Amino acid sequence: MAEELRLHRRGCAQACCKETMNSKQNRTMRANHLCTILCASIILGEGLLCAQTITPDLNAIPSGTGWKGSTNKFTLTEKDGLPAVEGSGGEGVVWLDGFEFTDGVIEFDGKGKSGPPQSNFMGIVFRVVDNKTHDTVYFRPFNFRASDADRKSHAVQYASHPDWPWARLRKEKTGQYEKAINPALDGDAWFHAKIVVQKPKVSVFVNVAREREPSLVVNELTERKGGSVGISFFASGTIANLKITPATGH
Repeated sequence: MAEELRLHRRGCAQACCKETMNSKQNRTMRANHLCTILCASIILGEGLLCAQTITPDLNAIPSGTGWKGSTNKFTLTEKDGLPAVEGSGGEGVVWLDGFEFTDGVIEFDGKGKSGPPQSNFMGIVFRVVDNKTHDTVYFRPFNFRASDADRKSHAVQYASHPDWPWARLRKEKTGQYEKAINPALDGDAWFHAKIVVQKPKVSVFVNVAREREPSLVVNELTERKGGSVGISFFASGTIANLKITPATGH
């Protein structure tokens, strides 16, 4: 994302979805909201059994407790009384220390700005080895309602660092790893993102009303099967309600 802004300045212009279950299962879920649940089977057309949902402590990011990476780039804020973190100035990537994720669902709420261009990027990282080696799904809120169709088609992006950054993808795999979000979102408002990872497929859903209609579906560009999970921003961006629901057996 840092490279994206530099090139621009040089002239380059949701817990896991709880599906309908039988009444006995629903009673079990009410007894324990962290029980094993069935998710994404309808979304993806194939089964993905999910285990307990993990809600990482965003409040701990600035102190670095349980987190690794550029923790000093994040400050605490809130969304509806719940913890949130805001990144500003430069680039920040943080991930859970000692956490391993293979397949499952990652959700978060994000908020950026509708302008100016290149002013805010935020999203999640997974398959994390370190701040240079990870996969990412991130959003460009300043492009959500762009009047220019080309810019609008760059609203949500997948990339795999270091081998497949956005610039190489745009050049060599044009239009495959970044898409518009339709209908377009308000770039100044909170949005909810759900990333379903079922290697090799990564599906990105935005806002509950469009849960069954992915905004982006790609095949991963890394051979890595594990790694940690975290969040990232460039220039600015706010993230809240991060939830991770690993698939069972992973």
